[in-house]
Amino acid sequence: MNTNTIINLLATITLLEMMITIGLGIRFSQVTAVAKHAPLIVRAVIGNYVLVPLAGLGLLLAFHAQPMVAAGFLIAAVCPGAPYGPPFTGMAKGNVPVSVGLMVVLAGSSAFVAPLLLHFLLPILAGNEPIKVNVTKMVTTLLFSQFLPLCVGVGIREKRSALADKLVGPAKKLSTLLNLVLVSFIFYVQWNMLTSIPARGFLGMFLLVVATVIIGWGLGGRSAGTRRAMTAATSVRNVGVSLVIATGSFPGTPAVTAATAYALFQTILIALFVMAWGKAIPIPEESGAHA
Repeated sequence: MNTNTIINLLATITLLEMMITIGLGIRFSQVTAVAKHAPLIVRAVIGNYVLVPLAGLGLLLAFHAQPMVAAGFLIAAVCPGAPYGPPFTGMAKGNVPVSVGLMVVLAGSSAFVAPLLLHFLLPILAGNEPIKVNVTKMVTTLLFSQFLPLCVGVGIREKRSALADKLVGPAKKLSTLLNLVLVSFIFYVQWNMLTSIPARGFLGMFLLVVATVIIGWGLGGRSAGTRRAMTAATSVRNVGVSLVIATGSFPGTPAVTAATAYALFQTILIALFVMAWGKAIPIPEESGAHA
């Protein structure tokens, strides 16, 4: 078994376990409460599946990124629904129940939408280098490693609440461990490529993070708590999904390096931002979704 196969297997297992963990920690009512607010969902869809991918595409074209590097960053840009959304919303003193609902809606839908976006957007960045994705294979992979495990976790929470309470703690610890192992192994295998990222690469990543924050804030609506939830949901891209796509479609290439680098960069930057936001401008705790 070569290193590329190991990375892809680790990424898939990590995503599967992470989605079960997310499901164990939420109730179906939390999802439906947010899903009933059509304007909120429409804005989340526009922000995460239209504006953020377009911002990423625009920056990659402006910076004339090498095709495989561009592919990695674009993969990160089209994958919302990160599990860090709710805790980051809490750190920002935002509406956590809304953030949970948005996370589940976006994480579940990205299994189908992200491959389609990549199918249409990647050729724009390809230049003379053929960059193709197998949409059917990608959707199937994400269906079994992302969508179905999420449904399993939610099902256990709904039918066996006591069992979910026992499992969710250890599951979160295992999820953290798997993510650390995955990222550490990618760093070990692709260290030379990671350390060769130029300063303009970090500038591009910074600008994309800023763009995602502005998009989320702008689409957050009138409620301060919901606005912070939307900002967190839009700015933090889904590391697990992006790595599964990158390692499965472009193993051993700079696409994996770029996706990994952006995953770490955005997580650290957004964590610092939401901590400062929550301390600088605290708001009363809210519940429910507001348009």
